[in-house]
Amino acid sequence: MIFVDVILPLPLVETFTFEVPEHFENIQVGTRVVVQFGKKKIYTALVFKKHAVAPLGYIVKPILEIVEDIPIVSKKQLKFWEWISNYYCCSLGEVMNVALPSSVKLSSETKFTLTEKKVDYSLLNQNELSIIKTLEKNSKLSINDVFTIINTKKAFLVVESLLDKNLIHVFEELNESYKPKIKKFIKLENFHLDRSELINSKKQLQVFDFLVEYNSNNPDSFILMKDLIFHTQCSYQTIKGLVSKSIISVLDLKVDRIDRFSENQLDTLPILSNAQKNAFDSINNQFMTKDVVLLHGITSSGKTEIYINLINELIKKGQQVLYLLPEIALTSQIIRRLQLYFGDKVVVYHSKLNQHERTEIWKDLRSGKRYSVVIGARSSLFLPFKNLGCIIIDEEHETTFKQFQPNPKYHARDCSIMLAKMLGIKVLLGSATPSIESYYNSKIGKYGFVSLNERYGNMELPDVEIVDLKYLRHRKLLKSSFSEKLLDSIKTSLKNSEQVILFQNRRGFAPVSTCLDCGWVYQCKSCDVSLTYHKNLNLLKCHYCGFSASPIEKCHSCNSHNISVKGLGTEKIEEELTELIPDARIKRMDLDTTSKKNAHQNIINEFEQGKIDILIGTQMVTKGLDFDNVSVVGVIYADNMLNFPDFRSHERSFNLMVQVAGRAGRKKKKGKVIIQTYSAQHEIIKAVIESNYNQMYNDQILERKAFGYPPFIKLIELEVSHRNFEINNLAAKDLANALRESFGTNVLGPEYPMVSRIKNLYIKNILLKIDSDISSAKVKKHLLNLIKWLKSQSKYKSVKVKIDVDPV
Repeated sequence: MIFVDVILPLPLVETFTFEVPEHFENIQVGTRVVVQFGKKKIYTALVFKKHAVAPLGYIVKPILEIVEDIPIVSKKQLKFWEWISNYYCCSLGEVMNVALPSSVKLSSETKFTLTEKKVDYSLLNQNELSIIKTLEKNSKLSINDVFTIINTKKAFLVVESLLDKNLIHVFEELNESYKPKIKKFIKLENFHLDRSELINSKKQLQVFDFLVEYNSNNPDSFILMKDLIFHTQCSYQTIKGLVSKSIISVLDLKVDRIDRFSENQLDTLPILSNAQKNAFDSINNQFMTKDVVLLHGITSSGKTEIYINLINELIKKGQQVLYLLPEIALTSQIIRRLQLYFGDKVVVYHSKLNQHERTEIWKDLRSGKRYSVVIGARSSLFLPFKNLGCIIIDEEHETTFKQFQPNPKYHARDCSIMLAKMLGIKVLLGSATPSIESYYNSKIGKYGFVSLNERYGNMELPDVEIVDLKYLRHRKLLKSSFSEKLLDSIKTSLKNSEQVILFQNRRGFAPVSTCLDCGWVYQCKSCDVSLTYHKNLNLLKCHYCGFSASPIEKCHSCNSHNISVKGLGTEKIEEELTELIPDARIKRMDLDTTSKKNAHQNIINEFEQGKIDILIGTQMVTKGLDFDNVSVVGVIYADNMLNFPDFRSHERSFNLMVQVAGRAGRKKKKGKVIIQTYSAQHEIIKAVIESNYNQMYNDQILERKAFGYPPFIKLIELEVSHRNFEINNLAAKDLANALRESFGTNVLGPEYPMVSRIKNLYIKNILLKIDSDISSAKVKKHLLNLIKWLKSQSKYKSVKVKIDVDPV
């Protein structure tokens, strides 16, 4: 007898075993199967293992159906999933949910149909009658349909009553969410028609003549019906008349949702400078002995041109390339540049695509068709590549490569390196400000290292000037959020028809609404955080749970009307600058202005085309964007980054300021960067002025070695949460004490995080340090057992414990 262990798209720790009927015995690992899980629910599961060992302790159910004969996930992919599951302490089902498009993970929906029993309408109430009448018109209804029809909370009682009367039958049905995109095309059937046959219909004759000419220029091609109507101004009635005369036919054809690149490709690759050529050759040489190479290239040194030449070599070998970027905002510029060289072999894959688009890309890659270069965010790591040859990770230092919610909390850079190791391929890491961990690995020889320390075209690095806000504030010389130096530089730039980028790492208008009489602060009802005021929406919003409220007119504590908003967000900067420079064309790029599809790309396109003078943004404007005409970059307030309570805050501050500074003076002339800060003498500010990465690295690596932080040790963070404050404190304390019995002083906490309540869940964090000479796998196994022990106690049954391996 044959059995299979399957992965269900659920957060369940283990796989589940099902029996394979004889007529399915040729089933392969990686195929989708339909199984019943629980009493009624039906899912499509994925075959993880095939074996002949019957499980003990429960009756094995048979698989119901095989969805397709060919595996949709390879054994190598499943091995990769298993590594992620083990390393990040999550279930295979959670990995499956991230890895596969939702349309591939089908689950059943409860449906209702009429039985054959004759209906006595007089015995039915109004709600029951409505359901029966609707079922007589429609063959089946879902439970959501029932709620829509009778619009009452008693819908389930109505269904139960009809079931008791044996008038309806309930069953489970798998729903296929993916549907191909279909469009109507016109095909000319009769090329040799005598035109005199249409003499009485001038419009039909006009359409016929147009189609004859179209087909002569586009043989074996059909025209979209909407295009035909647009070009000939004909009506549907005209088309219907031509169809009735068998002159044309209307075809429903599947079309791609992903637009093909229609412009002419460039015939030659970008010409590399001597420095770029040396770097390119060095990368290829180091790939001979190293699986991972770090390219440390200063901003505007031309790393992308090197990537393009590397991609071209791989495509010539028939291989695919995955180009990972941390932000969707970056993809619009990069995909444009790569398409100019590689045409429609390039595709972009990220979360802003709808599920149908994501599914089509996934299916095309699985079939081995069309795409050689995939540009994407972290989720593209799970795509079914047929012949992946290299992974390029640009801006490798970025924390947005880390998945925070939901599980698995994986880091795309680290997972890419492991995937490459499994596939026997190479990884190229690129950054102007590498992560300390990656730079350290290159220093000890684990990674190859290539340096590119001159800007393309011998352009100079921008001048970095520091504005001491403390000095200006004491002497009352500060105009709103802008120093005179920054404001003058902006005005000069605009006078010279140049552009400006302003960086403030906080969105909204102001983060705090407070009473000036008693100090009361308006906080979220569900989270321990102040509500941010959004002036454009005239709303106070919580950026953690989404709660919103109208602005307050009086204090909830002392009833004073002396309410003020404090702090500085991108929206407030936009308003102040509009008052100071009313003629400037100003736009924001933050989470509020880029929530819609293509919003990033539209803003970037407008800025490139000179339709925006000043671009104000959060971290989105700091990362890898390339604009020709930016002469001034301003950092409005650097201190909230420097003073953040995290061992990585100085590294991140340096990275952000250097990256945003790199947007200035990239093409025409030397740029200027102005950083406003209350910490003008800070060592990180000094390192930014000199663009001295090594100074920052040397200072930070000594601190991390002294106090025991990565890259010298591994970190695992545990988040303990519960709705009851006392229960959560006790659970966190008991878990931390149990951990100390095994790991002693390597257990820090439990401590309250900066936001200690989110969505009415109280939170405490425990940090576990793992020395390099200890097996991480054994530590994680012991950790999972301790969490299982904790939750086995009745008082802690509903306590949630989330594990974050390698937190950032």
